[in-house]
Amino acid sequence: MRPPTTRQFTVPVSDDAVLQAEEYLPAEGTVDPELPTIVLAHGWTLTRHAWEPVIDELLQHRPVRVVAYDQRGHGESSMGHPDRATVRLLASDLRAVIDAAAPEGPVLLGGHSMGGMTVMAYAGSHHTHFGARVCGVVLVGTAASVQGRRPIPLESFVMGVAARAPRIAPRVLVPTAVQGRLLFGRGAKPSDIKTAVAMIQRTKMPTIGQFFHAIEDHDEIESLAHFVDVPTHILVGSMDRLTPVSYARMLQDAIPSARLTVIPDLGHMLMYEATHQVTDALIEFIDAAR
Repeated sequence: MRPPTTRQFTVPVSDDAVLQAEEYLPAEGTVDPELPTIVLAHGWTLTRHAWEPVIDELLQHRPVRVVAYDQRGHGESSMGHPDRATVRLLASDLRAVIDAAAPEGPVLLGGHSMGGMTVMAYAGSHHTHFGARVCGVVLVGTAASVQGRRPIPLESFVMGVAARAPRIAPRVLVPTAVQGRLLFGRGAKPSDIKTAVAMIQRTKMPTIGQFFHAIEDHDEIESLAHFVDVPTHILVGSMDRLTPVSYARMLQDAIPSARLTVIPDLGHMLMYEATHQVTDALIEFIDAAR
């Protein structure tokens, strides 16, 4: 199969930040105008490229337009000068990406980890827009709140130091083997582990620290009421150490119409570990929207 065609563009957002986004089209370039635009939000310390295994497979099966972007401070997007990093700030960024990339027509959203939190915060802070534009949501390895999580010793102190550090990347301070065991479940490909951890190693220290605390403060349980009429599929790995199955069940309890898929033996990086299942979840909503 030929690779998809791509086009990069930027989206100015609040606090003088600029987001780097990318449009992915089928290799032949023909998009079915009846199908929704897919907008994908990545997780903490990752980049838009974390979605590429799913994007590549999706475009082999459906003639859709896909937009993925780097969250502020991540990848090629600037951080800007916010008073405080919050998930609600990321929600406003998502609204800006949708307005810039798909000002009309239905939108299908995918959010992984912090990206899923971004989608929930968007539903809570822009609920009229969310209800009018969004035809489906796929939530991957995420949570409406992490309150009650048992912290790792000294992690809050370390992240506080990182939040105030110079804008440099940790590089070798993030060991591939350790992160691989944290992020992935059983049977992960070494090349996938290397690719995912490399994104973390290149993320600037202040971004890591500031959004760690943003995730700690994140609580969008009340926002889940806005998902009642929006088809939603929740996916989680049974060995997800960052957003475990209990968080996914909390989401399903708050969105009774949502489907929950627990994938045995897999971890947090389902775009790599369960590419087919994540792609199929998107395809189901694409076909329903037609």
